[in-house]
Amino acid sequence: MNLTAPIFTAPTFSRTSAARTTAARTTAARTPAARTSAILGAFVLLAALSGCAATDSGTGSPASAAATATAEADAAAVDCAGVNVVVDFGTLGADPVTECVDATEAIAASETLASTGVTTEGSVEYGDQIVCRVNDRPAADETVVVEGQESFTETCASMPPAYAYWALWVKASPDANWDYAQEGLGTLEVEPGQSVGLVYTTGTETPTPGS
Repeated sequence: MNLTAPIFTAPTFSRTSAARTTAARTTAARTPAARTSAILGAFVLLAALSGCAATDSGTGSPASAAATATAEADAAAVDCAGVNVVVDFGTLGADPVTECVDATEAIAASETLASTGVTTEGSVEYGDQIVCRVNDRPAADETVVVEGQESFTETCASMPPAYAYWALWVKASPDANWDYAQEGLGTLEVEPGQSVGLVYTTGTETPTPGS
């Protein structure tokens, strides 16, 4: 699927709308402003890995499991008259969350997450404009390991590294594609029929919620 990188603006720091390719990840690591834009949502979606599942016929394989999870998330979004919430912990290994939140009008995305029992934490420097932890993951004493990168523990003092962060997604309608959120969780609102997702993203891939 082809998605368009959003442009995020906030009063405290500038944004870029650079395409989030592997080269852009390198650029993001060079300048604080670019890294800020990366974490706040100015990424471009690479090819979704779930497409690989279509070529795997093994019913018990990881590819088949991923395809099943994606189908279930899509079905949940179609059946949800309110706001669909999807949380994928990725390499952190916690159970995913897929729930429908009752809503009849626009609602804060943070409120939809809280109503499902999902907690979020921002950073000291940027507050709730970024998501640093979800349900206390990664924990302050948890070593995050990403292949090809230096292992670290997340302090939530400033910006997470560009190779290990919580990505915030929105889906405008059940049959729409996922897009990176145009703004931070602290101000983002969603409407009935829309979806909000969080994915712990590592390395150079950018999987969508439920993929």
